[in-house]
Amino acid sequence: MPTTVLGLLGVLLCALAVSSGVTPQPDFNIKRMAGKWYLIGFATSDEWFVTCKADMKMGVAMLTPTDEGDLEMAYSSLNPDGTCWRMNQFVNKSDFPGIFSLHSERWETYNITFVDVKYDEYALIHTLKTKNGSTTVLSKLCGRTPDLSQDVLDKFTEFSLNQSILPENITILPKN
Repeated sequence: MPTTVLGLLGVLLCALAVSSGVTPQPDFNIKRMAGKWYLIGFATSDEWFVTCKADMKMGVAMLTPTDEGDLEMAYSSLNPDGTCWRMNQFVNKSDFPGIFSLHSERWETYNITFVDVKYDEYALIHTLKTKNGSTTVLSKLCGRTPDLSQDVLDKFTEFSLNQSILPENITILPKN
């Protein structure tokens, strides 16, 4: 029974991603995502971002695919006081390559879609989080190096605006 419920939840999450106009990278290859990525761009509809974005800096993400096709994502960045901020997420693959879900007590649904990926250059990631009937949209731009072309930065901004994220909630993070 729990497996059936989780399967149905996965299908629902995938349907949400597709219905929002966001589709995963065609021929997504999880193994090519492995390794170090810089978190370069961040955009969200979440209110906390307005008060925190001035203190945010570019961070690093280590992505580690499992043999089963799931993904471990370990983030780290410097806090304004010089301490290190860390967060680990383990996301489960769905039936659709490039779409993952996170099972959490904090969120009812947490759906991650790898929208546009050039494995040796950048990854554009879209996240939908739902809690108490309220949905939060999050876009991330990651790069294999801390510097990406203006065309890629513009693509990230345009994508985020198309997800109804306000222009003031879209930022390219300064380097640490």
